[in-house]
Amino acid sequence: MEKQKRAKDGQPSLSITAAVATIRLERPAEHNRIDPDDIPVLRRYLEEVNAMQQVRVLVFTGTGTKTFSSGFTVGAILQRLDRSFEDLLDAIEDFALPTICALNGSAYGGATDLALCCDFRIGVRGTVMFMPAARFGLHYYPGGLRRFVAAVGLAQAKRIFLTGQTLRAEEMLRIGFLTDLVPRSALRKRVAQYVAAIAQCAPGVVKSMKRQLNAIATGGADGSSREAYAASLASEELRRRLATLPKH
Repeated sequence: MEKQKRAKDGQPSLSITAAVATIRLERPAEHNRIDPDDIPVLRRYLEEVNAMQQVRVLVFTGTGTKTFSSGFTVGAILQRLDRSFEDLLDAIEDFALPTICALNGSAYGGATDLALCCDFRIGVRGTVMFMPAARFGLHYYPGGLRRFVAAVGLAQAKRIFLTGQTLRAEEMLRIGFLTDLVPRSALRKRVAQYVAAIAQCAPGVVKSMKRQLNAIATGGADGSSREAYAASLASEELRRRLATLPKH
């Protein structure tokens, strides 16, 4: 079954195919920029996908072959860049389901942080990224700085933010910004491989381990990880899955 939702022209779309929800940025002629009015649309999509029991994976991607996204609309920075954009990205980072960013092209500014909010980032060869905040005179918001340090380390985060240098796809993979790098023709297939692998795993365990891994990364881990481990040991799901394994 396939469903698709579109907001106003140019705003992101949401499509559901089997167990995969895809949010697509829809302004290819404008480098798939994210307009302030897109933020409530994206928040609504997150809520809708979270309520769909059949969905196992959420994919973010862009339209076209040139740019995944240029980030927040530059012309709206002074008047309309408020906490809502940062809160949106935090919500994507904390989303219960596994998330994949299929970078169909290059990423700039806030779109690089959108990619980092996802659990997996699959890029295509020939693309680049850069963070122009310092060139604009903009001190980046705390959540984004934290994500970059966690993903690529302090030295590379300083390189990205303090110099505004452009990084090519191979370098993005080397430093850990990308999880995977493929030829453009193989992007859809690689995303499907990730989706298929996730679908083979127990959904409740995937959700709980994602939550705990994120908590560990931010220093917020607590005893709930031990509780989730104990609950899984006593679960019927574990018994059922172990019973299907070949006997040695």
